[in-house]
Amino acid sequence: MTSDNFSRHDGDDRGEHICSKAVRAGKRTYFIDVKATRGDDYYITITESRKRINGDGSASFSRNQIYLYKEDFAKFAEGLGEMVEFVKEHKPEYFETANEISIDEEFDKL
Repeated sequence: MTSDNFSRHDGDDRGEHICSKAVRAGKRTYFIDVKATRGDDYYITITESRKRINGDGSASFSRNQIYLYKEDFAKFAEGLGEMVEFVKEHKPEYFETANEISIDEEFDKL
């Protein structure tokens, strides 16, 4: 990974990796990946990975994943941005230690 937590990858069997970002948050890590189809259309996968400690003390990970397609980028960004702004307005303390970067700025980087 580069210093800004973005990296470029070679292809895999589910789409060519274009760019990835890992966001670590306690026991969870969110992986945000931009991939390309064979027709060079981009899509985004968002994967939540959670570490769980089993009864025997061993660790395992659970994963949840969503796919976001190009035709939904604008609506998704708008909806997510509205929800983040709502939380900032009603619970500003949640953002006291986070960098103040707008969701529009993040999507513009993609």
